[in-house]
Amino acid sequence: MPPSNSPITRLRLRYAGWQNRRRIARLARQVAEHAGSSTPHPSPLTLQPVILFNASTRITGLSLNAAFQLLVGWSLRLAGAPVIHFVCQSGMLPCVLGINRQDYTQPPPCAACMAQSRRLYEGADVHGFTFQPDPDLSLALQNLSVEELGMFEFPFGAVSSQRSAITNQPSPIPLGRLVLPSVRWTLRRHTLPDDEPTRYLLRQYILSAYHVAREFAALIERVHPCAAVIFNGAMFPEATARWVARQMDVRSPAHEVGFQKFSTFFTDGEPTAYPMHIPDEFELSPAQNARLDDYLEKRFQGKFSMAGIQFWPEMRGLGPALLEKIAQFRQVVPVFTNVVYDTSQVHANFIFSNMFDWLEEVAELIRLHPETLFVIRAHPDEMRPGTKKLSNESVEDWVGERGLSALPNVVFIGPNEYLSSYELIQKSKFCMVYNSSIGLEGTLMGAPVLCGGKARYTQYPTVFFPQSQGEFREKAQDLLGAESIQVPPEFQRNARRFLYYQLYRASIPLGEYLQVGPRPGFVLLRDFAWQRLLPGNSASLKVLVDGILTGKPFLMPEN
Repeated sequence: MPPSNSPITRLRLRYAGWQNRRRIARLARQVAEHAGSSTPHPSPLTLQPVILFNASTRITGLSLNAAFQLLVGWSLRLAGAPVIHFVCQSGMLPCVLGINRQDYTQPPPCAACMAQSRRLYEGADVHGFTFQPDPDLSLALQNLSVEELGMFEFPFGAVSSQRSAITNQPSPIPLGRLVLPSVRWTLRRHTLPDDEPTRYLLRQYILSAYHVAREFAALIERVHPCAAVIFNGAMFPEATARWVARQMDVRSPAHEVGFQKFSTFFTDGEPTAYPMHIPDEFELSPAQNARLDDYLEKRFQGKFSMAGIQFWPEMRGLGPALLEKIAQFRQVVPVFTNVVYDTSQVHANFIFSNMFDWLEEVAELIRLHPETLFVIRAHPDEMRPGTKKLSNESVEDWVGERGLSALPNVVFIGPNEYLSSYELIQKSKFCMVYNSSIGLEGTLMGAPVLCGGKARYTQYPTVFFPQSQGEFREKAQDLLGAESIQVPPEFQRNARRFLYYQLYRASIPLGEYLQVGPRPGFVLLRDFAWQRLLPGNSASLKVLVDGILTGKPFLMPEN
């Protein structure tokens, strides 16, 4: 295979991009020609439009989430629903993806982004917005610290529509809270320094968020949509739009990547928390158990991807040095961490203020229990190869600053060490996690798991999940001192039910339309006829269209 930077590879990538643009253009024209004329959706709600918004999924190229929303928009139009794309046209300064991390004052690459928007939304109804400064808001933000900016609220005009009560008093919009996850994601850290560059970035995001709020509210007021479909709901443009939609009593289903290849997850809740309702009476059949076991066998070998990223190019065993180290201790406890700036952390920080606050508690346990070997495992996404997602506040730095590596009962496994976490779990007395998916897998392997943060699987009893820091400390001490640990049988039952629902019911597969793209996380369209976008011709698109238009659950049928 030619190297990734060879002329042949570059030529192939250029051809693939050209071919993808042609397919997008062809389908956009065909959808525009046949929209509403094929099999109109029977719901009377189609008299009201659906707004689609995803400003934080891509600049150029076609990311997974941008592709999901493009396909859904086409299918909605073919089903007879009016669709309006709320599209940034130099409407923020800056946006999340367009920030230059070396120079925050550099304008984002708006021209390239708008050119891609024109390609994606050819023949569609587009409501574009450009940036308009607000002098009063700019004045109010002057001289505020990072902490004050993070808590900043600003009056937002009275909301009046057919859906909401007319209020005489403006309601404050929590601009600081809405932009904080984006600032942390941009800076690749949770702890924000109170310096002028960080204050500048917060001010710019707040100014941009406020303008998004005004423009989105004006669009809702004008068109009275039946729903507003939002990407992610965590990045500040979409988080702000969703806040406005909820204030104006407009349904705002949001989406993220699902847990199968080329799959999406839609919810009326918070998509980065992955809420799911599993009926109490649901039990896995023998066929469903076999299906899940087949998935887990591949997963435990590292054969999986998330958001188009293959985390494990290989997976190694523990090795003789580590096995010898383990044998010197009474017991071993793996500590699995997360990426501190990830958007899931907004929901995870329930018991502790953040992951490093939890790790401080773990450090105290390490010092109190020299008989126990603690293996601290950094998340592979901290140093994701081939991307710019390198953490600026890493577990590796924290371990070094606390001097933990020098302790005889600590082993640190870095993010680029492809050691099998599953073999480590097999050797463990119990596992400690913050909100990593390895916690659910630990339960599936029969291991006791102590969780320090709210995870998607803590919606159901699957792990030991204390409700306060004191309870966490007490439970950890109990587990460390116990001769043996009894895991409640419902943990594994619920874990299997949860994982099955997550993989095969709540993850909506769209792989028949998508293929791997030239960059990690990006995709290309397959060559397919426009008729395959009709909800009647796709079980996946039918679920999504019905869910958006009629409020049905975003769940795949079992068969």
